[in-house]
Amino acid sequence: MSSKAWWVYSLLCADNTLYTGITTDPQKRLKEHNESPKGARYTRSRRPVQLCYLEAAPHRSAASQREAALKKLARHHKCSVIRAAWNDTQQLAKQCHLSPELCATIKAIEE
Repeated sequence: MSSKAWWVYSLLCADNTLYTGITTDPQKRLKEHNESPKGARYTRSRRPVQLCYLEAAPHRSAASQREAALKKLARHHKCSVIRAAWNDTQQLAKQCHLSPELCATIKAIEE
C-alpha cells in the first residue's frame, strides 16, 4: 500500500471553464497541465490553467470518488464548493503558495 497522500484538485482554465482531477503531487501536476504533453487533453487547449481547489483524500479510492462527485455537480455548485474552501484565503494561499491575484479570482469566480 502506498503512503503517498492523494489530492483532488480543480483548475480554472484560460477560457473560464473548470477541470477536476486527482494526483499525489499537486505542484507537479499543475506544471504538467501548463507545460507538458502529460497534461490532460482538455487542459492542453485551455492554457494557462490555475489551481483553484485542493482537497486531501486518505487514499486513491476516496480521491476518485470525490473527483467523480465533483464532476457530477453543475457549475454553480462547483463554484460554491470552491468558494467555501476559500473562506480563509490568506491561509490557503500560504499553504499552496498561490498569488494574491489568483486568490481574488477564486473569491470572485462567477456561477
